[in-house]
Amino acid sequence: IGTVARLIRILQMPDGNTTAIIQGKKRFEIEEVTQKDPYFKANVKGFEKTNIIPDDDAFKALISSVKDIAIQIIEKSPNIPSEAVFAINNIESAVFLVNFVSSNLNIDNDEKQKLLEMTDLEIKAKKVLELLTKELQMLDLKVDIQKKVKVDIDKQQRDFLLHQQLKTIQEELGGGPHDQEIGDLEKKAKEKKWPEEVGEVFNNELAKLKRMNPSAAEYSIQLNYLDLFVELPWNEFTVDNLDLKHAQKVLDEDHYGLEKIKDRIIEYLAVLKLKNDMKAPILCFVGPPGVGKTSLGKSIARALGRKYIRMSLGGVRDEAELRGHRKTYIGAMPGRIVQSLKKVKSSNPLFMLDEIDKVSGSNYSGDPQAALLEILDPEQNIAFHDNYLEVDYDLSRVLFIATANTLATVHPALRDRMEIIELPGYLLEEKIEIAKRHLIPKQLEEHGVLDTQVLFSNKVLAAIIEDYTREAGVRSLEKKIAQIIRNRAKYIALGEKFHRKTEPEDLNEVLGPPRYQKERDINNDVAGVVTGLAWTSVGGEILFIEVSLSKGKGHLKLTGNLGDVMKESASIAFEYLKSHAQLLDISPEIFENWNVHLHVPEGATPKDGPSAGITMLTALASAFTQRKVRDKMAMTGEITLRGKVTPVGGIKEKILAAKRAKIKDIIISKENKKDIEDIKGDYIKGLNFVYVDNMMEALDFALLKEKVKNPMKID
Repeated sequence: IGTVARLIRILQMPDGNTTAIIQGKKRFEIEEVTQKDPYFKANVKGFEKTNIIPDDDAFKALISSVKDIAIQIIEKSPNIPSEAVFAINNIESAVFLVNFVSSNLNIDNDEKQKLLEMTDLEIKAKKVLELLTKELQMLDLKVDIQKKVKVDIDKQQRDFLLHQQLKTIQEELGGGPHDQEIGDLEKKAKEKKWPEEVGEVFNNELAKLKRMNPSAAEYSIQLNYLDLFVELPWNEFTVDNLDLKHAQKVLDEDHYGLEKIKDRIIEYLAVLKLKNDMKAPILCFVGPPGVGKTSLGKSIARALGRKYIRMSLGGVRDEAELRGHRKTYIGAMPGRIVQSLKKVKSSNPLFMLDEIDKVSGSNYSGDPQAALLEILDPEQNIAFHDNYLEVDYDLSRVLFIATANTLATVHPALRDRMEIIELPGYLLEEKIEIAKRHLIPKQLEEHGVLDTQVLFSNKVLAAIIEDYTREAGVRSLEKKIAQIIRNRAKYIALGEKFHRKTEPEDLNEVLGPPRYQKERDINNDVAGVVTGLAWTSVGGEILFIEVSLSKGKGHLKLTGNLGDVMKESASIAFEYLKSHAQLLDISPEIFENWNVHLHVPEGATPKDGPSAGITMLTALASAFTQRKVRDKMAMTGEITLRGKVTPVGGIKEKILAAKRAKIKDIIISKENKKDIEDIKGDYIKGLNFVYVDNMMEALDFALLKEKVKNPMKID
């Protein structure tokens, strides 16, 4: 389908093109194409169909809508002359209006061809209305976008002009705040003694800052980064106090005992005095809570005249807490190591890494223990890399001291990098001395009480330690002393009379009934009950192994929340006893007629480890023979199926527990003798050590010939 048109005029355009103005007359239909070159020729026939114009209100509304929307498009289109509105308003024929609008729609040729071929006027008008509506929506959207872009451009231009004006004014007044910030950075940088490569990085980053727009978000990030550079104490050190006598005096003032640690610090100072550039050692204090590991770090810092930093590692899960976050992340910051050095303004502080055994292992956030490997390696920490700082920092002059309750959870490679110094705990006499020298004066001062108003005797302090605390350290002891002083402070504040000197009989009223009687209840009245020695992360403890027999078929029952290793030790002890029954005058048939129940009291507390093997066997032997166990005796050691007694660990802590419980004799493996010889004489004073190689030697000493009172008849 095509259109018959009349040529009105031909125009020659300035650019050399030719434009023809034509007027459409009517439509035609091609019957046959007769020629294609050099132009098309065809036989055609007329296509004019009789247009039936509906005379209902719906069609009139449709034509009116076409006219209205066409006028709106003309008014909103800057490229269409306003006279077109006048032309449309003067069209009265519905057919002419639809055809006129169709020919001027901003649509592709395929759409126009479809409109040309339509014969139903109402359908054609609806299609034209649909296309007009789309074009109007596109025009509205274009207008909105143009308005928004214009507003944004206007705002940007306005901001730019204001910044330019502000910059000009600030230059006239002698520089703005941003120039002042850059000037301050340059001034501080000149005073720094940093390595050459650090200076190069700083200068490059400062050049970037100068090129940045101060209103940009990156400007403040870059400024903070450079501020860290000039705030860090590059090669700035405090002068060490190398007076060995002064250091010894400070250490003795702050802590009673702990000679081994004090000697190690004095040795370090002595070497530092002879060779000033010595790398600092990495020390690790291991011991139960309350023995003074952390407070000792403060004393060492005071003795050396160094700045003190304490960082708790308990629960640290993210490696970035130590190494920092990369600068590209939002909210990035340096790690806690670098932040701490910035805070104390010294590159050789004493850095206390508290609770290193509580650091989490490998997880999705990295491995903090692996980060500590670099920090605590004297060969590597000369070039410690913080992810945020992005340049190496020398930590070799920092005196790192770590603390831990146990080494079991510390990574072996990390443990290998540290010099382990053990703090086993305090004796009764040492605790009394610590209370008198440090704890009581400290609590009196904190509570505003004079030392003449509340008095503590050695006897009452011993009663507090033995009856109300059971610990290797003195933390609970300090709490009990504070409780007594608070009680006396109440009487002082009320003006009431009270006894200035606290007596043991007063403790029940102030502290309540004694909490720990178990360690005083050691006796040999009952067969099958033997005292053992155990190690925990909070110090040594005594434990009882109880064995009872009942008629049955030889079953062994174990209770007391025992771990797998401890259950295996019980099975080994029972099998050894059965295989060596005749040596103890026990009839082998007895084992088939009696059930054995082995229990370790305090069933709510999980227990595990091999060191109770010797104790279990002694308890079983006592139960089957009904012989008394030696009084005031304890033992520790692992046993094999052949009856050999092998060495165990935690000897120092176990000995302290035995001292607290008034034990006199301790049976241990002969191979543990070297551990006893390494212990200070005060710790083992009053103790008799029985070194055994096999179980029969242990039983010969532990079991008396005498039977218990009212023995069971076992046959």
